[in-house]
Amino acid sequence: MDVILHLGAHRTGSTSFQDALRRNGERLGAAGIGFWGPRRTRSGLLAGALPQPGLDPVRAARRARGRMRLQLAQTAASGVQSLLISDENMIGTVRANIRARSLYPDIGERMARYAQVFDGRVTRIVLNIRALDLWWSSAIAYGVSRGVSLPGHQALNTIAQSRRSWRDVITDLACAVPDVDLRILPFERFAGRAGAIMTAGAGCPVTLPASDVWLNRAPDAAALRRLLAERGTDATLVCGDQSQAGRWTPFTPDQSATLRAAYADDLAWLAAGADGLASLTQDPERTRAGQTLPFAPQTQGHEHDRQKGDRQEYRQHSRLARSG
Repeated sequence: MDVILHLGAHRTGSTSFQDALRRNGERLGAAGIGFWGPRRTRSGLLAGALPQPGLDPVRAARRARGRMRLQLAQTAASGVQSLLISDENMIGTVRANIRARSLYPDIGERMARYAQVFDGRVTRIVLNIRALDLWWSSAIAYGVSRGVSLPGHQALNTIAQSRRSWRDVITDLACAVPDVDLRILPFERFAGRAGAIMTAGAGCPVTLPASDVWLNRAPDAAALRRLLAERGTDATLVCGDQSQAGRWTPFTPDQSATLRAAYADDLAWLAAGADGLASLTQDPERTRAGQTLPFAPQTQGHEHDRQKGDRQEYRQHSRLARSG
């Protein structure tokens, strides 16, 4: 039985992806695919994998490994050929990232410990990545809606100027779980498309119906103003005036440009082979219209935003063709 880990990341549609798999359990079962989501992994299955106060870490990890071995054996005996385990909190949390002002700074240590629990059974890891300016904006907005304090100007500048990007996250992950097929899926291409993630990323060909469900959406500017007002915080300091609507970003134009440039470098590194550590997974259903310059992902959101981005890309290609 193949064991595949889908690690998120957060703010890349992971909750919607998990919901789609839960709602299509019979379809997955008919294809020999099993699914464990956060409801399973966070109910004690992985307890002891990470050090916990008051527990002997060696003994706790040994018990977690034995528990996992038993659960995997039972699942394989039920006829499952490929088991997909999806839990974005395995690599960290949004709150921890905001607090550290860094992108999954301890993913290496965490995943090395989880790898011990899986005892070498993991065959593939899937990680979704997203443009850094949009990822951080979504993460901060979502964190604020869950009680996290708004980062100040200095904290935002630290995030924007940080040299840690998806390349570092992927490198740490590959070192923590070596000799595993590590596939990277850009959010801009796979958002809201569970079937494509399963086929191209997880390597489990299965047809899933399209869905417009979008769970755990980050609050927009208006919602953030209401939240902050309820807490007695001056929302105009970070959320603009009452005329601002739609997606909120905490970054200045220069900071956003710096983050976008870092993401472009990440994609270029992945396209060049990622030093043999990972593979950039392209959308098998997508076709290009002629030979044009590479498209820099700008889409925001799930299916409807992806379609909007497709239209924008088409117009960009048309302009390039006319000018060339």
